[in-house]
Amino acid sequence: MKIILGGGVIGVATAYYLAKAGHAVTVVERQPGVALETSFANAGEVSPGYAAPWAGPGIPQKAVKWLLMKHGPLKIRPKADPYMWSWLVQMLRNCTSHRYAINKGRMVGIAEYSRDCLKALRDETGIQYDDRAQGTLQLFRTQAQVDHAADDIAVLKDYGVPFELLDAPGCIRAEPGLASVPEKIAGGLRLPGDETGDCHMFTKNLATLAAELGVKFLFDTSIDGFVTEGDRIDGVRTSAGLLKGDDYILALGSYSPFLARPLGIQIPVYPIKGYSITVPIVDAAKAPVSTVMDESYKVAITRLGDRIRVGGTAEVSGFDKVLRTARKATLDQSVGDLFPGAGDLARSSFWCGLRPMTPDGPPIIGGTKFRNLHLNTGHGTLGWTMACGSGRVLADLLSGRKPEPDVRELALSRYH
Repeated sequence: MKIILGGGVIGVATAYYLAKAGHAVTVVERQPGVALETSFANAGEVSPGYAAPWAGPGIPQKAVKWLLMKHGPLKIRPKADPYMWSWLVQMLRNCTSHRYAINKGRMVGIAEYSRDCLKALRDETGIQYDDRAQGTLQLFRTQAQVDHAADDIAVLKDYGVPFELLDAPGCIRAEPGLASVPEKIAGGLRLPGDETGDCHMFTKNLATLAAELGVKFLFDTSIDGFVTEGDRIDGVRTSAGLLKGDDYILALGSYSPFLARPLGIQIPVYPIKGYSITVPIVDAAKAPVSTVMDESYKVAITRLGDRIRVGGTAEVSGFDKVLRTARKATLDQSVGDLFPGAGDLARSSFWCGLRPMTPDGPPIIGGTKFRNLHLNTGHGTLGWTMACGSGRVLADLLSGRKPEPDVRELALSRYH
C-alpha cells in the first residue's frame, strides 16, 4: 500500500501513475474533495517554456522597484517567522547567473517531460479540462522589455524550446483580442508549445480515473504526524486513525515542512501567496485565445472555456490567506487594460492560494533519510505544469524503474 498525503494536483497525479503501475494507493486529504486549495483556481498555464526560477541575477534590484509600484507584482509582509527569513536568505544566495543556469536546467527538464506525460494521458484517456494547445504570449509593453528578452531567448535556444519573437502586429495576429490596444504593445515572445487548462477540473477528473483503478480517497481527514521505527515510517496518525502502508508520499505543498520537521527533516519550502480572478466572458472576440503573460505586472491572462482566469502577484506573508482588494485591483488593471470589454469584471470571483516555493526554484522529488518516506512537493507556481511528470517519476522510482528524466538533482539532498 502506498499512502499519499495530499489531494492536490501533485498528489492525485502521483496516485494515478502509481495505480497504473499496479500499486494499491490511498490518498489522504483534509478537504472534502481534491484540488480545493492551491490547485483550485491557479492561472491555468501548462508552460514548460516559462519554467524558470524566481531567483536570478538582478532580482534583488527589481524587487525593490516592484515593492514601490502601486500595482507591483511583489509584496512582503514581514513576520517574526525564522523560516520566512531563512527562506529569503537562501533565495538571495541563488540570485547569481551560475545558480540560475543550474536551477533553470533542472526545472526545464521535469517541465518538458511533464507536458509530454500530459499529452499522452490526454490521448489515452480523453480527459477533459477546458484544455487548449495554442501557446503562450509574453507581452512586452516597453522596448526595454523587448531588449531584455534576448536573455530569455538565449536560454530557450539552449534547451531547444520553440519560440517566436513578435512585433505588435504579430502579437495581435496571435491574440486578436489585443487589436483595440496596439499602442500598448511593444512586442512579444510567443511559445507555441505551451498549453492551458483548468487545473481543478483536471484534478477532479483524474481522481475519477484513479478511483476506477482502485485508488481510495479519504476526504475530510486531518493528518497529525508520523510514527517511526528505526529508519522507517511505521504509520501516519490521522483523524481516521493510524494508517499503515509500505511507502508514504508527502505531497502537501506548503504544509509539507510541518510534518517533516518532527522527523528531523528540514524541507526548505515556504508559501508564496498568489491571487486570481475568474471572469465570465461577455464578448469572445475580445477575449484571449490562450495565455497572455503581461510582463509589466507579471500577470497571466488565460482563456478557460467561457471564462478568463487572471492570476499573479507574489505576496510573502506566511500562511495568511486574507483576500486583499489591492491585489485584485492589479489583476483587474491588467486584464481590463489589455482586453477591454472581453469579460464582466463586476461578476468575477476572487481567490488566493499558497504556492509551495523552494528557494532555488526546482521542486523536491525523491527520498528522505527514512527509507519509505518520499517527497513530491515544492513546485511553486508550476505545480500544474509539472504535475504529470512529477507523479510519473515518483511512480517509476517506487516501482523500481529508472525515470526517463534524470531527477537525482531534484532530491532533498541537493540542499546538503
